[in-house]
Amino acid sequence: MFRLNGMNALVTGASGGIGSAIATALAGQGARVALSGSNGEKLRGFREQLMGEIGAPEHGDHVEITCDLSKSDQVEELIPATLDTLGSIDILVNNAGITRDNLGMRMKDDEWDEVIRINLESVFRLMRASAKPMMKARFGRVINITSVVGSTGNPGQMNYAAAKAGLTGMTKSFAQEVASRGITANCLAPGFIRTAMTSALDEKQTEAINARIPMGKMGSGEDIGAAATFLASREAGYITGETLHVNGGMAMLG
Repeated sequence: MFRLNGMNALVTGASGGIGSAIATALAGQGARVALSGSNGEKLRGFREQLMGEIGAPEHGDHVEITCDLSKSDQVEELIPATLDTLGSIDILVNNAGITRDNLGMRMKDDEWDEVIRINLESVFRLMRASAKPMMKARFGRVINITSVVGSTGNPGQMNYAAAKAGLTGMTKSFAQEVASRGITANCLAPGFIRTAMTSALDEKQTEAINARIPMGKMGSGEDIGAAATFLASREAGYITGETLHVNGGMAMLG
């Protein structure tokens, strides 16, 4: 169940954190993965790690494709480059994102613009570009990584919360447009997940976060990878336009 044999996936922001966990989970279930990110050296290192730990599926090696999502010309080239390399795209995981935190009254225009451009606009461009090959194949899985703050808000993150909330509405609209062609589009909303960023928190900060979570702990990259694998699977073909929250009960959203 939930095997992805014969499927090709593109994962953005794949060189670390949640992105690498998702890529590892998809590869572990048989998908061939195109790893995308802005740091080519990190991508190559992760690809070598992936090949060593999991190996390549029968239909070809995993590949890396460097792309800076802040540059629209590179974004426009990413799907064509993926198709040239893999031959098809069955799964698109829009994971890459940035933060430029500041209180709203102090937020600079460039802090707003950069977050919206990378976290929201680039996802629109990649969804638009992937629609045609997926519709032709009459199959596709689009998974957009949002955040719990897209539903709850968070002080100091008006830009980030706006982008993540925007992803939800955009995904629902896209899901309705392509559903008849066998394509699903869903959001996956992590809560607090153990990453390099959260490892920098001190013990008091970590305890304060864990106290907000009914399960009493942050999630892992593997938790997000498992959820992404389910949404990418053939078995999830009747689920579309939904947001799957993975947050340990921190925000129980309908």
